[in-house]
Amino acid sequence: MEQPWIHKAKTDLLFIIGPSFFVLAIIFIFQDYITAIENDYSFYTWLFLIVFIDVAHVYATLFKTYFVKEEFQKDKKRLILLPVICFSIGLILFSFGSLVFWSFLAYVAVFHFIRQQYGFMRLYARKEAKTRFSVIIDNMAIYASTVYPMLFWFFSSERKFNWFIENEFFRFENKAILPILFWVYIAILSVYVIRTTLVSVKNKFFNVPKNCIILGTALSWYFGIVYFNDDLIFTLLNVVSHGIPYMALVYFKGVENSQNKKSGVFSFIKNYNAIFIYLAILLIIAFTEEFFWEFFVWNENISISTIDFSGWQFLLVPLLSVPQFTHYLLDGFIWKSKR
Repeated sequence: MEQPWIHKAKTDLLFIIGPSFFVLAIIFIFQDYITAIENDYSFYTWLFLIVFIDVAHVYATLFKTYFVKEEFQKDKKRLILLPVICFSIGLILFSFGSLVFWSFLAYVAVFHFIRQQYGFMRLYARKEAKTRFSVIIDNMAIYASTVYPMLFWFFSSERKFNWFIENEFFRFENKAILPILFWVYIAILSVYVIRTTLVSVKNKFFNVPKNCIILGTALSWYFGIVYFNDDLIFTLLNVVSHGIPYMALVYFKGVENSQNKKSGVFSFIKNYNAIFIYLAILLIIAFTEEFFWEFFVWNENISISTIDFSGWQFLLVPLLSVPQFTHYLLDGFIWKSKR
């Protein structure tokens, strides 16, 4: 049985599976310099991590939907209505206060991040012989790897990082429940390891990418949220492990579709250094969006506005959040046929 790579072994290992391990290795090697980097190079870490990865990966969805004529026509109604619905929901939520809006978006973002890891796991398990028990064990492993760190965040003492803004999550500090959650977490992963070992020996086959995805997810979420309590480390593990694999997946599938169907945006640009054009488009759009955020809302990393837009936040924040919110919801539909 061949390994179920999404694209090729080398590219999958570099861009989909590898980021979690690479970033974690960098963190341990340069751990003593993290604080200095965070304090002295905050603009560059913001530019690279938030703008060029986190925001950019949101717009990679365009290359699977709006930029592909066949996909747009096939799902036209949803693709038109969803941004309108997201904007309307944003307006309603923001009318109850900015904290309500950002809290809601944070929970949706967490769900989206968890489901992405589940999606990659299912993609890499697509060629395995499935039983109800095997699917349950796989699902429990990926969800334990992601849900336990979030529960630790909710029930532990104050963390030094946020998803979007301070106090976005409802927290119930309870140190008595943390050991219980930890041992449940260990028990689930132990069952997965034992079962995987037995099945691999029996079948004389070890699913490398699926198990690496689960391991990488467990490591990045545990060390990013539970083990370390640092904003830059959390951002590095959270953003890089999520954004780069997503952009890679869209590119691989876009190239694959354009080659097979002779259609889509990549059918036009694939012969003209498609990867560079793809990344350039994402970076330009991402920087443009973040510039608007800085100009109209945050005014932190790029301080050029002398006009007070605070009275328009109820409109500007939901409007600027539409691409991100739409990405969270749309991603639950566009990959279903692949998972």
